[in-house]
Amino acid sequence: MAKINLTDALRSEYETLFHYCRTRPGNEKAVNDMVDKLKANKNRYLGVSIPLGIPWGFIAVIHNMESTRDFTKHLHNGDPLTARTKQVPAGRPLKGNPPFTWEESAMDALSMKGLGAGTDWSLAGTLYQIENYNGWGYRLYHAHVKSPYLWSFSNHYTSGKYVADGTWSDTAVSKQCGAAVLLRRMAELELVDFSDQPVPKPGTQPLVVSLAKKKPTDPAILKSAEELQQWLNTFPGIFVKPDGWPGEKTSDAFKLVTGIYLPKDPRI
Repeated sequence: MAKINLTDALRSEYETLFHYCRTRPGNEKAVNDMVDKLKANKNRYLGVSIPLGIPWGFIAVIHNMESTRDFTKHLHNGDPLTARTKQVPAGRPLKGNPPFTWEESAMDALSMKGLGAGTDWSLAGTLYQIENYNGWGYRLYHAHVKSPYLWSFSNHYTSGKYVADGTWSDTAVSKQCGAAVLLRRMAELELVDFSDQPVPKPGTQPLVVSLAKKKPTDPAILKSAEELQQWLNTFPGIFVKPDGWPGEKTSDAFKLVTGIYLPKDPRI
């Protein structure tokens, strides 16, 4: 299969999709439950993450996708650890003898993909590696569908999936939560971050103002709102007009940075 390069255009697409990713209301509990289970196994993931220099969150969401967090299965494809892999990629790990430990298999799976401390672990780089892990079939042959491997359970995905190797259905709907959706929730909970996405330092956030339907007339509120907007503009990919009006766009940007809307926003 042809390889897709991480171009500036693709980088921008990933960042936009992630920033505007919203879990569908009916899936919120399932997403939260999965994130809780991944968090509970963080130390296990760190056992592979630290020696390889790979963010633990990436390993966790791949583990969820490939084997539903089952530590008795290969990270490559979900085959049992009692033998080398049978499905693609077959015959892994090349070294050692079964049964393999999950850590042995995970290190092999990640290393064979060329992943490590030198990989681009920016937001876009991480999403690129997630899609690359699954393959480029959606992007190459069904570009009208955002890969459910990343975006299922979110506003970016409705239907369309491979129901078997090489067999496509436009109406089939993925019942598995996408890796990027999990990663987004983990970022909202401050469980993970990205090399190019700085988080606010304690004490640096300006005064938070409430959402206003009309532009405020109180000079103090106007000043506070403008300071908040200027602060939001310091984050990559956020562009808010610093006009002192804390409307929906300001609230949207505030949620992107903090995970919550401004006070009095009806979407809270």
